[in-house]
Amino acid sequence: MITGIKGIRFRRAAAVVVTTGAVLATGALTAAPAQAAVATPTITAPGGFMMNSTNGATLFSKAPDTRRLTASTTKVMTAAVVLSQANVNLDTKVTIKQDISNYMVKKGYPSSAKLIVGDKVTVRQLLYGMMLPSGCDAAMALADKFGTGTTVAARTKSFIAKMNAKATSLGMRNTHFDSFDGLSNGNNYSTPKDLTLLARSAMKSGAFKVVVKTKSYTAKTITKTGGTRNTTWTNTNTLLGWNGTLGIKTGSGTEAKYCLIFAATKNGESVMGAVLTASNATNRTADVQKLINFGYAKIT
Repeated sequence: MITGIKGIRFRRAAAVVVTTGAVLATGALTAAPAQAAVATPTITAPGGFMMNSTNGATLFSKAPDTRRLTASTTKVMTAAVVLSQANVNLDTKVTIKQDISNYMVKKGYPSSAKLIVGDKVTVRQLLYGMMLPSGCDAAMALADKFGTGTTVAARTKSFIAKMNAKATSLGMRNTHFDSFDGLSNGNNYSTPKDLTLLARSAMKSGAFKVVVKTKSYTAKTITKTGGTRNTTWTNTNTLLGWNGTLGIKTGSGTEAKYCLIFAATKNGESVMGAVLTASNATNRTADVQKLINFGYAKIT
């Protein structure tokens, strides 16, 4: 009996082998086509990072934790700190002080929102003035407004401390700010990965998203004589609108070279990241375009 059972098992196994072989020979079973691999792009910038905005998964990484100068991408943190203040009123008016004009002169007239001493502008307008034309004067006005202390110097210093505290809370382990506008005093740095973490947090603010995706904005401000002045600011981010690009902030400087924090969404797929120390604006743009295209393809 034992022998008979073994024989039956053998014949059944043989039948299975024959049947399988016949199926393979006739092609009745067709393997699902493998998804084509997406080639990882090469970027010219020495540092870059990109994540899936939805789940935080890393999509691209090149020297992601190497500390580099951030130039005006620093202003993303300035905006984030302002918008994180309890019960912040964006329509609160701020008077432009002489200290701001003195600062701009001292720094050699850096990027400016063209604010004039005595003008009364709202916090909302200052955010546009800082993020679109990258106004260092607007950044200082915000730092002075939302810092604490009895002098402008004390208030701006305390505001920078808030920037560093927020960086720590976001897990930005390789970041330190020594300015509110990116005009480094020798100790202002971050990394592509850290700046991407900052971007992901900042883009959760509806007000921030509206500002950084705006190509042009006209501010109607009140002059010190009670009149009005219209000032139009144009966004320095020329990628806005390209392939779903929503922002976020450019930066450039002699040592920092060309930087960009970016965010883009298309067909329900969202990516964000940063490139630092690109050699010129053209290469910076090309690098980010490559990354955005790659990100969309990688998520699909």
